[in-house]
Amino acid sequence: MTQQAREFARRPSLGVAVIGTGAMGADHVRRIDQVISGAHVAAVADLDEARARRLADTVDGCTAYGDAAEALAAPGVDAVLLASPGPAHEEQLLAALARDLPVLCEKPLTPDAESALRVLDAERKLGRRRIQVGFMRRFDSEFRKLKRLLEGGTLGRPLLMHCRHRNVKVHDYFTTSMLISDSVVHEMDCARWLLEQEIAAITVVRPRPSSLAPDGLEDPQVVLFETTEGAVVTVEMFATCGFGYQVQAEAVCERGTARIGEGHDLLVNSPAGWGGEIPQDFIARFADAYDLEVQEWVDAARADRTTGPTAWDGYAAAAVCAAGIEAQRTGQRTAVELVERPDFYA
Repeated sequence: MTQQAREFARRPSLGVAVIGTGAMGADHVRRIDQVISGAHVAAVADLDEARARRLADTVDGCTAYGDAAEALAAPGVDAVLLASPGPAHEEQLLAALARDLPVLCEKPLTPDAESALRVLDAERKLGRRRIQVGFMRRFDSEFRKLKRLLEGGTLGRPLLMHCRHRNVKVHDYFTTSMLISDSVVHEMDCARWLLEQEIAAITVVRPRPSSLAPDGLEDPQVVLFETTEGAVVTVEMFATCGFGYQVQAEAVCERGTARIGEGHDLLVNSPAGWGGEIPQDFIARFADAYDLEVQEWVDAARADRTTGPTAWDGYAAAAVCAAGIEAQRTGQRTAVELVERPDFYA
């Protein structure tokens, strides 16, 4: 056990600095403060320091900062959770690595593959993994069941996956390229994780836009991934469906199929008809997954380990996003350019 691990073990809980106090950061502060065990919020930081102070005032012993670097250097900070905008991540990740702090970084790792590679290089120079990327679907109970089933091999090799990703609506600033970089990026990671294959090429097909989509947003879209071992993944991305938030996936294998995300936990029959509840946003749909994700990260950090999606997974997602945005722009099948995976991330 390292000296830092011994210090963590002697402390009553892990002191976490949460960087970014918007909706996602505030939800993580609530989660660490009220839901999970083994950690407390020692500091929060946001460029909007007044907002950070308001959030800090809801947590005993938490200090607010207007600068992320100050929060990372604050007394009692043992780890950092990044919920700040993606363009700020590279600088904040490098600062956390310089302090040898465990990091849970909400996606994206960084906004592009080039900056992601710089983060990978810094982590490799440190000599051990410190970064976990916040692809929360890997912690969802249904996705984990599907993962175990595919690993077990009883259905044979997976040949196809069909995914559906629907959202009620998006903010006015949401752009067509964000359908790839902010939404389909989750299917990119799930496909890589479930199939244990890299994505080799991507194609984007655009049907006529929904009349309910904001002006300029070409929604819905169909995205097709080809993997390095010949599997094919289709994704229906519909960001303005209007009725609810749905994430569904079906694996089509040699000897059977498996489907998740149907929302059949509660089925109601009444004089009005039959049906169930449809979540209205991702925080509600994946609440348990977020709780488990942060709990496992805290447990690993306290043991001086890193688990979950790595910085390599964040880089791979950025590279596939770049190819996806190009495919979206040109309408052409686009190859994904990946560097060779370092043994450090094997």
